[in-house]
Amino acid sequence: MATNVYDKNTYDNDIFAWSEQQGKLLRRRTAGELVNEAQFDWENIAEEIESVGREQLHAVESFFVQAFLHDLKAQAWPSSRDAPTWQAEARRFRGDAIRRFSPSMRQKINVEKLYHQALRAMPETIDGVSPLPVSNVCLVSLDELLSE
Repeated sequence: MATNVYDKNTYDNDIFAWSEQQGKLLRRRTAGELVNEAQFDWENIAEEIESVGREQLHAVESFFVQAFLHDLKAQAWPSSRDAPTWQAEARRFRGDAIRRFSPSMRQKINVEKLYHQALRAMPETIDGVSPLPVSNVCLVSLDELLSE
């Protein structure tokens, strides 16, 4: 955006241009340049910064759900030719979650809720075979998941 005046519609109409404009302003201010305060879209800057954190938390939770789902499938269909692949995928998803996890997320992650999301995503059959029973209760804690 070529103008030096903040356009309140840019955020809604062209978030890419908005992010470039606001990023340049923040960098100029950080470098010590005096910048007109009215050029900053503080409300949306704050929202976007908070959004980054929410997306990181969502990614960790999603990885844990996928790990649970693959573990559950391996438990429910242990004789399936895909069981070893599901176990490997579960390990990979847990590893991805662990790499993205930060300590401040601890209070936000409800392992039992994530486990129940995985239970709801379980297929009714695989290759025409019904699942063996699996626990309706999550048997691992967040600490146990993170220690793998």
